[in-house]
Amino acid sequence: MQRITYRVKVSAQGAKRSITHLLRPAQCLLNTKSNLVTSVPSAKVTRFAKSKKVVQVSSIAMLSLPAQSLTTTNSDVSAYDQVIVSNTLTIAAVPGDSTYFATDGFQHGFGYDLVRSYADELGVAINLKAYANEEAALRALKSGDADMALTTASTELRNELALPSVNVSCGYDTSLTKNGLHPKVSWAFQESDDPLSKKASSFLCNNIKLNNTQKLAAFYNQNLLKDAYSQQHFQKTLTEKLPNYQSSFKAQAQNYNHDWELLVAMGYQESHLDASAVSPTGVRGIMMLTNVTAKEMGVADRVDPYQSIGGGARYLKQVKADFADVPKRDRVWFALAGYNMGPNAVKRIQRKLRAQDIDDKSWANVYSYMSENKADNSRYGQAMHYVSNIRSYLETIKTQTV
Repeated sequence: MQRITYRVKVSAQGAKRSITHLLRPAQCLLNTKSNLVTSVPSAKVTRFAKSKKVVQVSSIAMLSLPAQSLTTTNSDVSAYDQVIVSNTLTIAAVPGDSTYFATDGFQHGFGYDLVRSYADELGVAINLKAYANEEAALRALKSGDADMALTTASTELRNELALPSVNVSCGYDTSLTKNGLHPKVSWAFQESDDPLSKKASSFLCNNIKLNNTQKLAAFYNQNLLKDAYSQQHFQKTLTEKLPNYQSSFKAQAQNYNHDWELLVAMGYQESHLDASAVSPTGVRGIMMLTNVTAKEMGVADRVDPYQSIGGGARYLKQVKADFADVPKRDRVWFALAGYNMGPNAVKRIQRKLRAQDIDDKSWANVYSYMSENKADNSRYGQAMHYVSNIRSYLETIKTQTV
């Protein structure tokens, strides 16, 4: 039996701890002199119209600090103008449960998705630079190496560096804490009166965006594996069962061009890696395939682990292809939702969003629609939990050595 070594998952508060286990060595290298982890650029986004009207700014959103004004490279050019001219919003960020996750091509996270939304609003791309701790990220912002910072830094630290900030929850901290997220996830800026920070406050704190932020927080819920029983069960499964099937997961992932740990997360969600599992509805095996799906995927024996994993992997590849027009950063969530309730059900949601002139290729928008309509369609609630659970399992697996 193979040994599994567990490492502690980094938190946003771990200011002095290395984050190299979150960003694997093949992808980045920690520079101990600058505390900078190599830049993690996002995919280029399509320029959107800039004429969208914003509503009144919440009075509690922007903390405008007195003290001295900050020195910039060119005092005549605002940070906002520089972002628009360069067509890039550069973010100094600290990896963590509430900010962003980036390993093996999986780049996502609560804070990260909000930043992407803001960049889309501005019509620019984002360039994310990862730092080992909050102070390093904020100092990078102050020195002009970034346009804004995404951190969970304390008020004291931001005050010490004289950096104004916007709390992404705009004061509704409970909307984050009930989902296990840090209550003080914030965006910091060089100047409180710069259009970049003013627009950010308006963007985050209008009623519609606040509602969407709360739904996004639910998707990134961090409470799933927080209780002792769930942790012990998950780790016991990975320790005792996964070694028996790990080679099958890796082989079938390679056959169908998937991340093998994603397939493991799906297998845990489906059956807790129980090859003989059977449900009252008749689905069976590690990947809990229906008889119809098994036949379509060429699976003769659903309780055979290799065949079951292969059937699930083949079907996931098929569903992924249905969402080839969705940006890669969100495609996996669309594919998982389609895997759970059928791709056509997800596409119907997309059509409804398009009819409302809402971006139908954003997972946050699709998830928000399902959240608003789950009372009328139970499949939406099931799909929401399915995708969110797999995301949580995947992140946990990827922060361990398997």
